[in-house]
Amino acid sequence: MSSPVTVHVWSDIACPWCFVGKRRFERAVADFDGEVAVEYHSFELAPDTPVDFDGSEVDFLARHKGMPEAQVAQMLGQMTELAAAEGLAFDFTSVRHTKTLLAHQALHHAKSQGKQLELVERLFSAYFEQGRHVGRAEELAALAAEVGIDEAGLLEALADGRHAPAVEADIAAARQLGIQGVPFYVIDDRYGISGAQSPDVFRSALERAVQDRAAVGEGEPADAGAAGGR
Repeated sequence: MSSPVTVHVWSDIACPWCFVGKRRFERAVADFDGEVAVEYHSFELAPDTPVDFDGSEVDFLARHKGMPEAQVAQMLGQMTELAAAEGLAFDFTSVRHTKTLLAHQALHHAKSQGKQLELVERLFSAYFEQGRHVGRAEELAALAAEVGIDEAGLLEALADGRHAPAVEADIAAARQLGIQGVPFYVIDDRYGISGAQSPDVFRSALERAVQDRAAVGEGEPADAGAAGGR
C-alpha cells in the first residue's frame, strides 16, 4: 500500500458513543495490516446548549429528549456498562454538560500543532471520566498543555476565533454528506460508516478500501450512506 488509508471522523466531545466508537476503531486499526491516517471533524449534537448548563446530565437529557428522568438514568447506566466493556470509566454524575463549540476550535488548533488525536483522547476522558468543564477556554488550555500544546498559544487562538471558520466548514460538510448523527466515519473518501460499530466492521471497511484502491484506483467520491447502526 503506497499511502495510508484516510479516515475522517465526525464526532462531538459530548457524545458517549463517539468515545466508545474511538476505542472500537482503535482495536480495528490494531488488527489491520496497513497504515491509517485519522482526522477528526467538528459536529455539534446540541448547539443550543449553554456553556454553563445548570443541572446534571440526567436533567439535560430529560429536557433535551423529552424523556422521563428515570428512563434517562437507566439509559446512562446502560451506557456506563457498555463503555466499561471498552475499558472506559464513564461517570455521568460528574459530567459538566456544556456547549462544545470552543472545544472543537481547540481541536482544530491541536491539528495545526500535529496533536489533534492526543487532544481528542484527552478531552473525551476529561468530559466523560473526570467531570472537567470543556466549554471554558482556560480549562481547554490546561488540558491541551497536558498533551504538549502551548497553553498561551491556544488561549490566544480561542480568543481571536481563528479556527471558528474551520469548525463551521466541518459542520457544513456534515450537512452536505447527510450526516445526522455521530460518530460518522468516512473511509478513504469512499465509504461512510455510521455509529460505534464493532471492530470487525471497521476493519472490513479498511481492508475493502485497500482492495478497491488496487481494483479501481484513487479518487472515488465518498459514499455517505450508513453502514448499519450502533
